[in-house]
Amino acid sequence: MERTGRMKAFLILEDGTVFEGVSIGSRREAVSEIVFNTSMTGYLEVLTDPSYAGQAVCMTYPLIGNYGITPDMESSRPWVDGYIVRELSRLPSNFRSQGRIQDFLEKYDIPGICGIDTRQLTRILRDRGTMNGMITTNENYRLKEVLPRLKAYVVGDVVSKVTCQEKYVLPGAGKKVALMDFGAKKNIARSLNERGCQVTVYPAHSSAEEILASHPDGIMLTNGPGDPETNVEIIEEIKKIYASDIPVFCICLGHQLMALAAGGKTFKLKYGHRGGNHPVRDLETGRVYISSQNHGYAVDPDSLDPSVARPAFVNVNDLTNEGMKYRNKNIFTVQFHPEACPGPQDSGFLFDRFIKMMGGED
Repeated sequence: MERTGRMKAFLILEDGTVFEGVSIGSRREAVSEIVFNTSMTGYLEVLTDPSYAGQAVCMTYPLIGNYGITPDMESSRPWVDGYIVRELSRLPSNFRSQGRIQDFLEKYDIPGICGIDTRQLTRILRDRGTMNGMITTNENYRLKEVLPRLKAYVVGDVVSKVTCQEKYVLPGAGKKVALMDFGAKKNIARSLNERGCQVTVYPAHSSAEEILASHPDGIMLTNGPGDPETNVEIIEEIKKIYASDIPVFCICLGHQLMALAAGGKTFKLKYGHRGGNHPVRDLETGRVYISSQNHGYAVDPDSLDPSVARPAFVNVNDLTNEGMKYRNKNIFTVQFHPEACPGPQDSGFLFDRFIKMMGGED
């Protein structure tokens, strides 16, 4: 476990629960939503997934950092607001390692805490639901002052924070895909590019008119952070995309935003789905795929008119919706991550389905 300086750190939850551990990374104070991830590997991809903006992540796997910092980043920087682990590896061992995770956290000013009972924290979040919390090194904190701050915290407009600032292109000789970046993991565009697509990545608040004027063969709506219902202006643009006849593939937040644009509703899950081992069933074939997931909200399939869309995938564990197929439209959406890296590659075929929808080879 990393003990540099052995400075105490505290994780304070909005219900008054306090964990004491050791500070890692930045020593600044951070208030955020506290969530947990059950992945056994891929901590770097978790740290750099823009969907975690506004959240501090507790890793349930007890030893983190044992293979160091590798080139496997899903964006140019980490986006988590805080990091919570049981034990942090002091000396990483991997031929691809470029440094230690604790130095990585410090470089990007991300506070963290290690040495706490992450099993207990996870049980609290599972039993009582996701809640806000604070990571602090201030030993003289006062609960009566901290708790109102925690209860008042909201994640806010994090899509604007994580989206790209200007349009860019990944060249390709195949189908032209317009990708709306709501906080996209790099591997989404890469998965399309590897299949020959020319991918033009647009900032989240780009107009539908601009995208449609480029005459793409298909449109991708990506993952991203926060409450989908707060993206009112983006939803209005997606309504225009929905009205077009262009094939559309949506992942995670994109899946939720398309449902809202089509007249559906979303709701917040008690503690979300975050990890690399979530089973989803294809309702057409009955086949079950193991998926990588990271979301705190879900689509209510009953809120969508059956003449508009039908459920395509369902979560085997809690029966929440994991995908929709839109009727009389070339649109399908999934809540999970077919581009998962690392993680199960079971559902990578969905990119091939999208290529076929655009008129390419299956």
